[in-house]
Amino acid sequence: MCKLCWTITIVLLMAVSAMTYKFILTGAVAPSSDGRQALLLEPAERDLVLAEMRGFLEAVQSITAAVGKKDSAQIAVEARKVGAAAQQAVPGSLVGKLPLSFKKLGFDTHKKFDMLALDADELEDPEHSLEQLSELMQNCVACHAAYRIDAAAESEK
Repeated sequence: MCKLCWTITIVLLMAVSAMTYKFILTGAVAPSSDGRQALLLEPAERDLVLAEMRGFLEAVQSITAAVGKKDSAQIAVEARKVGAAAQQAVPGSLVGKLPLSFKKLGFDTHKKFDMLALDADELEDPEHSLEQLSELMQNCVACHAAYRIDAAAESEK
């Protein structure tokens, strides 16, 4: 009886380990022709991730304009739009398809937008906000250098 329990335990641990590896660490990825990892997403998931990235870009443009006007209140408003609260709309099924390194970059980017908003409110120093934005954009550059997003159907051809 004890051998059966140990066998079941080992099989379950192996299954959990495999699922953890697939859904938390690696995600749904494949090598691509340009050397980056291709994230293999369904069209609606791909659209959601690309919309989030466009939101980042729009926020960067708005923040840059607000820095030029020395308007710290507007910097905070624009940064907060794409902070951690914005990531709540991402379904768990999509998060499971993303590799851990991509998730880390994404979560860190949202966190840095929140920090930029907080500092803009508290410090009211547009130059500091611009420095934070420059550092934050290193995440964008790193992500685009490492990943591309392909529709899952395209990669299966």
